[in-house]
Amino acid sequence: MSDFSSGRGFRAALVQLCSGRSVDKNVDDAVGLIRDAAAGGAQYVQTPEVTTLMELETAKLFAAVEPEADNRALQRFRDLAAELKIWLHIGSMPVKVAPDKIANRAYVLTPDGSIAATYDKIHMFDVDLPGGESYRESKNYRPGDKAVVASLPWGGLGLAICYDLRFPQIFRALAKSGAKFLAVPAAFTKVTGEAHWHTLLRARAIECQCFVFAAAQGGRHEHGRDTYGHSLIISPWGQILAEGGVQPGVILADIDLQAIEDARSRVPSLGHDRPFTVESRSGP
Repeated sequence: MSDFSSGRGFRAALVQLCSGRSVDKNVDDAVGLIRDAAAGGAQYVQTPEVTTLMELETAKLFAAVEPEADNRALQRFRDLAAELKIWLHIGSMPVKVAPDKIANRAYVLTPDGSIAATYDKIHMFDVDLPGGESYRESKNYRPGDKAVVASLPWGGLGLAICYDLRFPQIFRALAKSGAKFLAVPAAFTKVTGEAHWHTLLRARAIECQCFVFAAAQGGRHEHGRDTYGHSLIISPWGQILAEGGVQPGVILADIDLQAIEDARSRVPSLGHDRPFTVESRSGP
């Protein structure tokens, strides 16, 4: 492990999961891998989107989710963060916010187990993919309307979830608001992951000159659909520092804060935005 006693860096870990339909089992699986990450020296640990439940059927989804106030899974994660004394970022979990609506909500937990920040996924995955896969996230989930930068000891962490990745304006705004790291926990489908995952994440890192942390779901889930996996840690220069495969596991990387300063001094594009207008013109 690198020596970051001067405060110039930290060790980050991403937990990759293949979550199913049992909240208790999913939490048990996540807890075991989070412990492995902490044993590997990680000070910041991130899990993927829908860590606690991967369920597409509406009735089963609502039967399993709980509100934030008495959410047993959230309490287990808070207790774990305090026990391990780590920054624990639950990439997202479904949280009941109304009788007929759920939030796809991320939690950043401090080393004493308190909630430092939450973020509700803004962009809903309402798509029809080749091969017959169809998703309507907005049917059951309520979109958020606020972007969030969480304060870590090493700098700002811009929060996003999965489909948000395709909307670069959010990430630019997060970087301009002080983010040094961008979090993109996800459950990308196998189809979209193979086509776009690496390209989009590297682009966000390069455009925003931030480290990107993207913990992923991977493999064949109980509902019969496949997610892409390949959790990634990417430098502000676009280099892949660590990458997962398809199966559950942990990846780690040492995060050197100097790399942010280096990238932003080489190409200071974050300070070069200019106002402009768009004109629509017809032919001569």
